[in-house]
Amino acid sequence: MKWHHVQENWTAFYEAILEKWPEADESELDEVDGDQRAFIAYLADATGQETSEIREELREWLAGEIPSDVIMDPTHDNHSISLSAKYVNEGEDVYDDDARFGDDDANED
Repeated sequence: MKWHHVQENWTAFYEAILEKWPEADESELDEVDGDQRAFIAYLADATGQETSEIREELREWLAGEIPSDVIMDPTHDNHSISLSAKYVNEGEDVYDDDARFGDDDANED
């Protein structure tokens, strides 16, 4: 993902940010308001890490996929479904109903 995805959907990323950096505070994130430099400075202060370390962590974090709950549009959803194929066992269909998720080994009646 790119920083503009984060900036444009700033509050939607709070959960993902807090998961990655539990030292962050939601009210402080409100003040950062998607500004990347302010975010890096804030995280360096909140975590006690060097700015260069935070930049590297942020670069790694941005290398991941956009959390599915952040962007809700058919194009992104279909892209996410396609990417999820690597987690589907051989012989299963990516588009199958997941109502029985986790019970693949159960005997059919």
